[in-house]
Amino acid sequence: MRKEILKPVKRVVIKIGSRVLTDSDASLDMAVIGRISRDISELRKSGIQVVVVSSGAIAAGRSELGLTEKPRTIPHKQAAAAVGQSLLMRAYEEALAPYNLKVAQLLLTREDLGSRQRFLNARATIDALLGFGIIPVINENDTVVVDEIKFGDNDNLSALVTNVAEAQLLLILTDIEGFYSSDPGKDPAARLIPLVKVITREIERAAGGSGSSVGTGGMATKVAAAKKAGKNGVATIMLSGKREGIILAAMRGEEVGTLFLPAGQGLNRRKHWIAYTLKPSGRVVVDEGACNALLKKGKSLLPSGVLSVEGRFERGACVRVCGQDGAEFARGLSDYSSSEITRLAGCNSSDIEARLGFYYGDVIIHRDNLVML
Repeated sequence: MRKEILKPVKRVVIKIGSRVLTDSDASLDMAVIGRISRDISELRKSGIQVVVVSSGAIAAGRSELGLTEKPRTIPHKQAAAAVGQSLLMRAYEEALAPYNLKVAQLLLTREDLGSRQRFLNARATIDALLGFGIIPVINENDTVVVDEIKFGDNDNLSALVTNVAEAQLLLILTDIEGFYSSDPGKDPAARLIPLVKVITREIERAAGGSGSSVGTGGMATKVAAAKKAGKNGVATIMLSGKREGIILAAMRGEEVGTLFLPAGQGLNRRKHWIAYTLKPSGRVVVDEGACNALLKKGKSLLPSGVLSVEGRFERGACVRVCGQDGAEFARGLSDYSSSEITRLAGCNSSDIEARLGFYYGDVIIHRDNLVML
């Protein structure tokens, strides 16, 4: 199965975690970076393009600043990132230079990818770099980012980059062998699960956990990333980045780590952007009839099905669509602002212009801008 899935892969995103890139004293581990670089060079020789999403800047900066533990305040984190990012890029430059490969740095925030124009610009930049044979190294722009525009962790960022880069595979390098039935650090009976066909609630609960002293992502964020990539039709392999030759072994189809299969019917790239890249600005609560029309009939959301609106947002904003129980089941781009939808709630489409004095269309969210979750 693995070889069949990997056969069409011509572009891969490799996410490398902080715990892979750092040694026991939280400094960059050049031996590991060297081994990963060697594998990347072999992939390039075989015609596979590589995009790297790399953590490690804050960890590298922490060491350089002489901090004995993970920085806790935002200014300290941003100072560590500012110092560490240049060190991280220099490490990749030096490790890839023997293979005549060059690197380019791309620092992103959610705000960058939340703008469709900037999203497409990022895609064009990545395409151009790969066309020149350069390895893009992507990281979150920790030196300026605030909570409102954070990706949260580089696992999430790597899943979004599979969409930006139009990749066919995501490799997540971590410090354990893959996804286990339980925490292998606490449960000696924990077993490696080589294949996850569907990411169920049970799988998500089993992931649990959080980050370490040098990283922000735990197993839960990696499973969430695999789920997001899967919705884009992209398979994910989670494996140990500490093992020599592990990337090449995975790309040969060897049964290493854990393979997460993609969703049967992936979203188109624009709908994936709506569902997973944009940050929702509010909620629209709909009645049971509208819920059934959206879920079962593929209809647009009409004003007659709207019960209430929560939050303040403008026309074109991404909003959550929730049932009467409060559970989100869809997400989409609103054709009207929150104040306008409040005035339109429960009315017929033919009454929109009479109520507002203007008219953008018959629907609150068009089905082309709506994603079922």
